[in-house]
Amino acid sequence: MIRMLLRVLGREYAGPVRRTVALMAVTAVVEGLSYALLVPVLRALFGDTPGDALPWLVAFCGAVAVYAVLRYLSDLSGFRVGTTLLRGMYHRLGDHLARLPVGWYGAGRVGEVSVLAGSGVLQAMGVIAHLLGPFISACVTPLTIIAVMLAFNWQLGLAALAAVPVVALVQVRAGRAAAAADAERAERDHEATARVIEYLQAQPVLRAGGRTAERFRLLDGALRGLQRASRRSVLSALPGVLGLTLTVQAVFTAVLVLGAYLALGGGVGAAEVLTILVLAARCADPLLSLSDIGSQIRGARSELVRLDAVLRAEPLPEAPDPVRPAGHGLEFASVTFRHGDRTVLDDVSLSVPEGRRLAVVGPSGAGKSTLLRLIARFHDVDAGAVRVGGADVRAIGTEALMARIAIVFQHVYLFDGTIEENVRLGRPGADTAAVRAAASAARLDEVVERLPGGWAATVGEGGTLLSGGERQRVAIARALLKDAPIVLLDEVTSALDPVNEAAVHEGIDRLMAGRTVVVVGHRPRTVRGADRVVFLDGGRIAAEGGHDELLRGDSGYADFWNSAMAPATDH
Repeated sequence: MIRMLLRVLGREYAGPVRRTVALMAVTAVVEGLSYALLVPVLRALFGDTPGDALPWLVAFCGAVAVYAVLRYLSDLSGFRVGTTLLRGMYHRLGDHLARLPVGWYGAGRVGEVSVLAGSGVLQAMGVIAHLLGPFISACVTPLTIIAVMLAFNWQLGLAALAAVPVVALVQVRAGRAAAAADAERAERDHEATARVIEYLQAQPVLRAGGRTAERFRLLDGALRGLQRASRRSVLSALPGVLGLTLTVQAVFTAVLVLGAYLALGGGVGAAEVLTILVLAARCADPLLSLSDIGSQIRGARSELVRLDAVLRAEPLPEAPDPVRPAGHGLEFASVTFRHGDRTVLDDVSLSVPEGRRLAVVGPSGAGKSTLLRLIARFHDVDAGAVRVGGADVRAIGTEALMARIAIVFQHVYLFDGTIEENVRLGRPGADTAAVRAAASAARLDEVVERLPGGWAATVGEGGTLLSGGERQRVAIARALLKDAPIVLLDEVTSALDPVNEAAVHEGIDRLMAGRTVVVVGHRPRTVRGADRVVFLDGGRIAAEGGHDELLRGDSGYADFWNSAMAPATDH
């Protein structure tokens, strides 16, 4: 467990964790040894000179005081280290998630990461603060007491010692039996979380389609599955709890019977038997808590395993000696890219000279958006190379590459802050004049003027308080403020009304001026304004050239244009 914890966190935390574990172990030993002082106390009290118990009683009180101080220090150390680990885990997880390729964030990842970043991290990192101390005490204190019993009376000590392998076996078997049920419960928990998120995000679509009842059944089914898995998890732990309880009670009874037998035979006195029973009782209490503590530790370990799996996901490799692009032209050299078993792009070769515009069109699923994502290195190609300024994107540092690229997606995500804060993401150090100029160029100032609060108006989570066209204007203003030499546009006007489309197109025209541009779009204005058009179909380039030239050809572009794109002229 400790090794897993340190592997997840990193070796820099090994020292504080080991010191805390050592302090907790010493505390547990002192607790067990303090009970050893009960032997002379009870002997004197039940002997001929009860007054002789006073010095031993004082020594026992002193030992308890030392134990109390050590317990306070070990608990305090546990909480402090636990807080440090929690902060370190959040930082490490956040940094790692930011470095993972966008392709890693597939279906189901949102629910998984939500659970891990919330209750998962808290449960895993709470081991040091809340579980490790009681667990060490439940293991070490009884062993110390048994050592005292062996020194006091080897027969009774051996009887108590016989319980150790039985208790260990019961715990191991109970843990193995509960592991599968715990794993199923965790899986159902992730599924239910993902369903809840999906249900909330899909409310507009579901209500518009009158399908809320059907979708609710999916969520309800996930929650019922979680309930059943939780019940099985609880039931799977019952044999371990019962087995541990019966074992501890059976050993206690055996010690009692053996003590009575020895007392009747004259081997030990009544005071000694009473002392043994007190020590045995002190052994029983922490042992009985092992089942509950063990269950919590198994749960924490399961979360650690899931955290470890996320942290082991490989980010895209960084070049040891990053190169600097010599310009802003783009090139795809025999690029092949696969997603799972599907080939998205197959041997694609094309180039975009610096300062020129390329329009990419094609049917849905042809690989158009993937082209943009490969330029930004959201994924790495399976074959071939994507080059920026003559340099392979894999040889360019991530920060240097992203500094050269401004991206405007079809679906814009805004952070829950003010409009100005979202625009400033393009260039956080920009002055107010630059922000206002970018907003004016994107015609965002029109939006700001009619919003209560103006620039200080909040946009809501994901930008939900703004319309789609307004969010696009924020995204374009952000890209204008960044002032990157390469611009990637992904169907940014496909779902806009005519008024917003005109405003967004005006901002796009200003954004594209003098820059290298790759635009995915179906609007006539977008395609006709490009220097060259690439028609993608089935992951391959079916045709490329000027728009008018392709319309006259027999590549299928004219049919596609007439069937899928010409209706857009009605706007």
